[in-house]
Amino acid sequence: MPDDAIKTAASRPLPAAIEALKRDLNGKVVLPRDAAYEDARKIWNGMVDKRPAVIVRCLHTSDVVRAVSFARESGLPLAVRGGGHNIAGNATCDGGIVIDLSRMNTVSVDPALRRAQVGGGALLADVDAATQAHGLAVPLGINSTTGIGGLALGGGFGWLSRKHGLTVDNLESAEIVTANGKVVRASATEHPDLFWAIRGGGGNFGIVTRFEFRLHPVGPQVLSGLIVYSAWDGKSVLRKYRDFMAQAPEELLVWCVLRKAPPLPFLPPEAHGKDIVALALCYAGDPAEGGRLVAPLRKLGALVGAHVGVQPYTAWQQTFDPLLAAGARNYWKSHFFAGFEDGLIDAVLDQARRLPSPQCEIFIGALGGATRRPAVGAMAYAQRDAEYTMNVHGRWDDPADDARGVRWARDVFDATAPFANGGVYVNFLTADEGARVKSAYGPNYDRLVRVKRQYDAANLFRLNQNINPD
Repeated sequence: MPDDAIKTAASRPLPAAIEALKRDLNGKVVLPRDAAYEDARKIWNGMVDKRPAVIVRCLHTSDVVRAVSFARESGLPLAVRGGGHNIAGNATCDGGIVIDLSRMNTVSVDPALRRAQVGGGALLADVDAATQAHGLAVPLGINSTTGIGGLALGGGFGWLSRKHGLTVDNLESAEIVTANGKVVRASATEHPDLFWAIRGGGGNFGIVTRFEFRLHPVGPQVLSGLIVYSAWDGKSVLRKYRDFMAQAPEELLVWCVLRKAPPLPFLPPEAHGKDIVALALCYAGDPAEGGRLVAPLRKLGALVGAHVGVQPYTAWQQTFDPLLAAGARNYWKSHFFAGFEDGLIDAVLDQARRLPSPQCEIFIGALGGATRRPAVGAMAYAQRDAEYTMNVHGRWDDPADDARGVRWARDVFDATAPFANGGVYVNFLTADEGARVKSAYGPNYDRLVRVKRQYDAANLFRLNQNINPD
């Protein structure tokens, strides 16, 4: 993008303002003419190819304050980047300013208090490495390259959630830069309305520069791994999986993935590329007890292969990173379900036979346990009655496959909609699903609008799954 695009993106020419911004920062400003620009503008989803006018790589909270003021005064659209992993591509924009927090990634742990202070730009891998050094963890997602900011502000669930709740359930406080450039601390006793809203309401209310999380003893070794069945046995396997999870203790999480078998070393070569149902499991307790508990999962059908054992929790957290590497083209669709009934199993299996790419998959995640304990109105995240979530991972490399891949993902969504509870996980919403934002919050939506009016009436923070203050 030529530099004069900066002028057309805002209400007045900005070169002098940009020079002043550079002088005020501890971090760096990256412009389209700079050598670092092409790498700086890239995000995880290869379908999103946008060219911001200004990228501000912040080092300290004061940099974020200055960048927010710059965006507010200039009229430039404002995007906020943590890990850049959001499926909708909200971490970037055309012709606007990107506030990049990725260098604000420090994590400090107080093992005695079981608390972690986490920079707003940290990745899940950063958090896991620091907390596991003390045998502690906060429930996070399953891809270690995800940013903590987007994950936590939308909810956040993973291998520990049945036992210890969502990421956002373990948030104690947050340092936030608001739309007027103020730095506030939000907690149960300080700005409690704001604290209520950021726990699930996304980046609508400000930029979180530091999180404080409650930690739990986990690992550092956990029982985890994969058990793989042929899709020909899929109906029996999924029914037995459902029945197993209805009796499983909260320490155990088992999710299932329907896809083409990748060339994993524990699978026979003749299985590679064939349709499979894979059970992915993690036991957040004594590994010996976990081994006895998961033994029945090896007997749900004709086993193709299994690789279950004791390994570092940090290693298990990174297991799926290669399947979700940055740069591919991604399109998702998602539902929540109150149960996993037979009709839903039939619909999922039918759609899994139509995968448009070997990288595509249908993910079914069991929730329940601690994720259901908070009241619906306890915080912005409202999907407390969900026992299962489904995310349709449409993923491919060639732009020529876009139409086919998107159509398949929507077909899966439509086929499974009769069994859904009407809710949706806000972090799984794509760029074309703004109409579903209210469904993510249910009865909490009107309160979120009131908090939005209080803290961002002009909707400066609108490049997100937006809660419109009007």
